[in-house]
Amino acid sequence: MRFTCLKGNLNAGLAIAGRAVAGRTTLPITQNILLSATEGRLKLTATNLEIVISTWVGGQVDEEGELTLPARLLIDLVNTLPEGSVELVTTSQNRGLTVRSARFQSTIQGTDATEFPPIPTIKDAIVAQISSQGIKSAINQVAFAAATDDNRPVLTGVKIEIAEDTIIMAAADGFRLGVYYGKLLQAASDIIDVIIPAKYLMELARIIGDQDEVVEISVTPQKNQLQFKFSDVEMTTPMLSGTFPNYSQLIPVEYTTRLEVDLKELQQATKMASIFAKDGSNIVRFQFGSESGLPQGKLTISARTEEVGDNRGEIDATVEGDGAKMAFNSRYLMDVFSAISSPRVALEMTDHSSPGVIRPVGSDQSAHVIMPMFVQW
Repeated sequence: MRFTCLKGNLNAGLAIAGRAVAGRTTLPITQNILLSATEGRLKLTATNLEIVISTWVGGQVDEEGELTLPARLLIDLVNTLPEGSVELVTTSQNRGLTVRSARFQSTIQGTDATEFPPIPTIKDAIVAQISSQGIKSAINQVAFAAATDDNRPVLTGVKIEIAEDTIIMAAADGFRLGVYYGKLLQAASDIIDVIIPAKYLMELARIIGDQDEVVEISVTPQKNQLQFKFSDVEMTTPMLSGTFPNYSQLIPVEYTTRLEVDLKELQQATKMASIFAKDGSNIVRFQFGSESGLPQGKLTISARTEEVGDNRGEIDATVEGDGAKMAFNSRYLMDVFSAISSPRVALEMTDHSSPGVIRPVGSDQSAHVIMPMFVQW
């Protein structure tokens, strides 16, 4: 293999593929990156035996070939190279790679490409298309609500439903639920109903960054693999088996009290209260309306811990109904507030023991349900 490219392009490609490199593993080869030079580009592939990420780096291929190299060593080396051209040349018998840049030269011992785990290919797939920023927004609005422990593996995933030109994504951990409703760029070729590990969707959102591309979603007819493809990146993820909760039944359809507030003011007041809630199970109290003894049009956010102290903030609110007293986990609230882009949000509820529903005002793209916490008022 003999390949030449710019250091910046190689660095960017390694950063993307490196997200799939295995950490602790009993199979050392999964800590390598597979380099394949062909058809005028260098393909970089990494896998931890669950997720597979491939990306292509443009350059000049003078001699085709492939080799696997230790990912961390290669990434660290390329990071320290001077800006400009980088040449990659395999040594005799393709067991190592010489890296040349300006007046620097390094040789890395590698492993034959045949020892790298087989890379899955998706053929005869069900295909849908969505904008990269559209799916990134969807992931950012729901993935944080997925469970982080493996007590119920299905809850560590995000449910993705695609039918015609509609996509719905949902995540829940038993205490909160996030649902996103969006549109595809064109109607899907068939119905897709899968559960994908949330941690891998978060990686996808990070890889997308600010890119404005068309993302192609492919699912095998056997529904055992799903692939996201855009620009020069392919990401193949596993699917989780199991029955996901019926999220539509978890969203209350009626409420007795509703208030609208400015999102930034609500974030600031909640963040301040959360400082005092850290040693008190993260409990933040909301009080508003006549039933809470407050004047109409005001929302009070407070927290108190005997060992620390207390905090109380007041913001303007548009209140429908008699008002209420509710307590929530401040971390759950801040996760939702960070995901919403609308300048105003609505909080809907029935009573202090019923879940609260948070929605962006003027948009029906998302809904977040948070279970209340029981406190002594």
